[in-house]
Amino acid sequence: MKPVLVTGATGFVGSRVVRRLVDRGDRVQILLRPGADTARLEGYERRCEVIPFALGDAGLAGAIADAKPARCLHAAWYAEPGRYLSSPENLRLVDHTHRLAEALAAAGCARLVGVGTCFEYDTDAGYLSETSPTAPRHLYSACKLGLSHSLAQYGALEGLQVAWARLFYLYGPFEDRRRLVSSVITSLLDGRAARCTAGTQVRDFLHVDDVAGALVAVLDAQLTGNVNVGSGQPVTVRDVVTRLGALTGRSDLVELGAIPMNPADPPFVCANVQRLTREVGWGPSHTLDGGLADAVAWWRTHGATR
Repeated sequence: MKPVLVTGATGFVGSRVVRRLVDRGDRVQILLRPGADTARLEGYERRCEVIPFALGDAGLAGAIADAKPARCLHAAWYAEPGRYLSSPENLRLVDHTHRLAEALAAAGCARLVGVGTCFEYDTDAGYLSETSPTAPRHLYSACKLGLSHSLAQYGALEGLQVAWARLFYLYGPFEDRRRLVSSVITSLLDGRAARCTAGTQVRDFLHVDDVAGALVAVLDAQLTGNVNVGSGQPVTVRDVVTRLGALTGRSDLVELGAIPMNPADPPFVCANVQRLTREVGWGPSHTLDGGLADAVAWWRTHGATR
């Protein structure tokens, strides 16, 4: 069986991709820096071929040459809430990604799927399709957009098939507690007020397991270029937070309008997912209610105060 390499295997998204690939019987290789926190993998790393390097490490190209992956899902990135949008780490990761692509091409890898963001687009454009105008507003999204172009050009030169998956809003088990859904859930389960904006922002939310499923489907497909990964279903933040209040039984602690709206926050961000559904043939398995219930159940089991 030809191996598939996953970078960012210990991350929120990458770990779910690893689980899905292993569970269906793929031969999975993962980059795993010695001493890395593998909590999100919950033992799955023992069922993978471990390449003991971090992205950007000296010697990684040689290790990839020895591993000879046939395909790669590149999910590694710096994503600390409150810092990642303007962090200089974005610049370093652009360089690391280019070096990864060179190593993959040299090793004979046939396909690379990179993980981008909906914020590469002009978020004032309404429903966002792959042909919508781009207008990144942060270093993070500018770096991702640049990679979508440079990797496509490099792939065409070297015979490396490249697809670029632009993720919208996601949530689910093992989410950082500083992100919206998990911050509201943990506050409510801990008996603390969930202080939110008025919640009029419209967003496109997708459970992380469905995000992973979509990425694996794109990895399996022959599609190249950009593809949106989202639900295609607009929902207000108010609606999401209200549902979480009902699911936790603590609607009394939901405080909508307690904090001001960020004037830079786009009012409407939702994916047009026709390319994902028609060309890849993928659709989500979670409804919004079911997915939010799963997230609440996970936090109840794992302890909101941990």
